[in-house]
Amino acid sequence: MRKTLFLALLSLATALGAQTSIATNSPTPLSERVVQYTIDAQIDPVKHTVDGSETLAYRNLTGQRLTSFPFHLYLNAFQPQSTFARETAESGGFREVEREYPEHRRGEIRIASITADGFGDLTSAQRFTAPDDGNAADHTVMEIPLPHPLEPGETITFHIVFHDKFPESIARNGYKRDFMMGGQWFPKIGIFWHGAWNCHQYHATTEFFSDFGIYNVKLTVPENYTVGTTGVSTGITHSGGRKTMSFDAEDVHDFAWAASPHFTETTETYLSAIGPVRIRVLALKSHPQAGPRYAAILRQTMAKFEQWYGPYPYKQITVIDPEPGSAMEGMEYPTLITGGTDWWEPSWLHLLEITAEHEFGHQYWYGMVATNEFEEAWLDEGINSYTEVKVIESLFGKDKGFLGGTYASAGERDLQRYEYTLVPDYDPMTRFAYKFRDERSYGGVTYGKTATALLTLEGMIGEDTMREAVHQYFTKYRFKHPTADDFLLEIEKAAIANNRVSNSPAYITAGAPFTGSRVDASNGPVDSASALRFYFHQAIYDTAILDYAVDSVTTQPVQWWKPEPEDPKKTDYLNTVVVHRKGDFILPTTVEVAFDDGTRTRVWWNGTDRWQRFTFQKHGVKVISAEVDPDHIVLLDKDRFNNSYQVTPHGTAARKLTAIILFLEQCLSQVATWIV
Repeated sequence: MRKTLFLALLSLATALGAQTSIATNSPTPLSERVVQYTIDAQIDPVKHTVDGSETLAYRNLTGQRLTSFPFHLYLNAFQPQSTFARETAESGGFREVEREYPEHRRGEIRIASITADGFGDLTSAQRFTAPDDGNAADHTVMEIPLPHPLEPGETITFHIVFHDKFPESIARNGYKRDFMMGGQWFPKIGIFWHGAWNCHQYHATTEFFSDFGIYNVKLTVPENYTVGTTGVSTGITHSGGRKTMSFDAEDVHDFAWAASPHFTETTETYLSAIGPVRIRVLALKSHPQAGPRYAAILRQTMAKFEQWYGPYPYKQITVIDPEPGSAMEGMEYPTLITGGTDWWEPSWLHLLEITAEHEFGHQYWYGMVATNEFEEAWLDEGINSYTEVKVIESLFGKDKGFLGGTYASAGERDLQRYEYTLVPDYDPMTRFAYKFRDERSYGGVTYGKTATALLTLEGMIGEDTMREAVHQYFTKYRFKHPTADDFLLEIEKAAIANNRVSNSPAYITAGAPFTGSRVDASNGPVDSASALRFYFHQAIYDTAILDYAVDSVTTQPVQWWKPEPEDPKKTDYLNTVVVHRKGDFILPTTVEVAFDDGTRTRVWWNGTDRWQRFTFQKHGVKVISAEVDPDHIVLLDKDRFNNSYQVTPHGTAARKLTAIILFLEQCLSQVATWIV
């Protein structure tokens, strides 16, 4: 009997680890494949329900005896007393605040039965737990104690029967008219991570975290429905006006689907270095131009990601065009993303493209690198916002706004920086996602500040070095679950290997010869990884504000007590520039001083003191302006309007104000189609 059991477990473990090439372009498994889900679900788009059976095989690779298993029941978040509902009502933010919870806005997932091979019927043992806030009314985490431990190396197989009631769309999941989106729709096991179970409740500002594995899923829908899912299609059968479709996905940590009778399909193929990738777009019939636009931006984005970070290893990427106003736009799942557009959106408005690029980027930082989005959300959302800036700028231009115009220099990096400046000192980037002050702070810090901090870091160490660091991070940690230390260490390694020398910045300003020494924030006297750690501590782990300013620019004759000669060229002048560190953030930078003879001088300022006075004695030459960070490397500077000082005022300020007004118009459009 023991031999038979051993052989059965060995066979199952082999099946979990050996199946390859169904859904990826890899001849070998890409992950440890800790879990295998087999799900059979009946979808009713009229009642907005799902009835499913789930078989879950879990391999105990923890090295510990396991006595209980936690499960995520995400759909239970859509109840009036849930933690998700309470947090949304308190802080508002990205989503509509639910002041009432009518029946059609409620969702739930009920476990009808749960058994486990060798452990018996566990249905009566299930209990709800709230590990984050103790909310007894929150039922988004279920725990199952075992009658006896699961030993290291063993596999447990659960059999679960469940029933879903989908809410009218609130966040990421539900229905809108006859469109249905199944995200976080089945009982999903927590992840054993760093020596303990990690299974957080569903919060208003959190996303997801789980183990890699294999999914074999059957979905039954009405005959007139088209379905898009994680993974690839492997078969279809028809019976009584309904059809059952089979899908397989490998080396992923979730499975999502969308279904509608109004989809039109557009397909293209992207040829990556490791094999073809099918781009499948399911766009609403009311958006006839959306399919080709989604396909085009996906093809361009995949090429950039492959060139800079590494190839996309799956055989398919599916894009869902959800119902407008469904609260399901702009979301990511393994090998499946949702976009967002409307019938009136013209091609020159790049919101569709930016949304699609952003969500595809998540395939790398959420999908493959798979960090803990509950505890270190910036490692996904923030890095993804940084790579979004790089890709969008490479495709549309650095100063192109998403409106497609250049009349206001408000491109992607400006949008990210603007988000950050709204909440510069509310929360550190490293705060658990559900512990931020509110959703506005979560968005501004996790997306905007992270992208801005990484762009500033890129300016310090150079674009090539930063790209090498991100590439190495992806290559080393894909299909693992790294932490902030892992990411920052890769940046340090790349910076040290490249002597922290950046690409040559533009030292010569148009119309004026450069006369100073070549020293600025990108190649200043910083010679060790500890200097980067000082930056990391302030930018990532702290809430210090960076705000440098030019306080004054003055000129007076050296012999000030004597009458000034009629010819200023025959006088020696003492030119003085005073700069001021208004915030607590210390970062070495450059001050550029311009003179009336057309020359410019750059001086190094370490920023340690609150203020610094620079003096320049020149014969017959007066200072006309000064600027801190003239190459605009330090994007973390909260107020860049006070970075420069002009002795003789001119119209630049008015032009900047006009640009800001136009930029804010763009921001309003961005907020209207918030992407996550």
